[in-house]
Amino acid sequence: MGRRIDFLDDPEAPAANSLVLSVNVAVADDGGRLLLIRRSDNDNWALPGGAMDPGESISDAAVRETKEETGVDCEITGIVGIYTNPAHVILYTSDGEVRQECSVVFTAKAVSGEPTPSSESTEVRWVSMAELDGFTMHPSMRQRVGHYLDGRDRPYIG
Repeated sequence: MGRRIDFLDDPEAPAANSLVLSVNVAVADDGGRLLLIRRSDNDNWALPGGAMDPGESISDAAVRETKEETGVDCEITGIVGIYTNPAHVILYTSDGEVRQECSVVFTAKAVSGEPTPSSESTEVRWVSMAELDGFTMHPSMRQRVGHYLDGRDRPYIG
């Protein structure tokens, strides 16, 4: 498997050669804990998520990606924001794709399933809000989690 390398505000970053619509999902359990994965392609902790497939809605992609990466079924409850920072590009070493994401970040509640790693996640955990600072995340993901924790009254758009 190739690696994922995130560049943020880096003048040495490669130029984007694709634009992909993707999702991340801030899934909470009944205790208010957040579902995080440790990505297998870069070892960072993140909200579950991934690219939308042809023929599916964006909310269906959010539910599917969460289930695939974590083993947890969820129900979408809202939107944290839309993230399109052109200064954040992602290099996939397996094929040379340099992606600028357009990521819609949803809120969701867990409805069933148990945290289970997949080929895309080496660990899956429910994390309390007090523990979040101890998890290594890329700054772009830390921003998304922070916006979720802020409980904003309207989605972030940027």
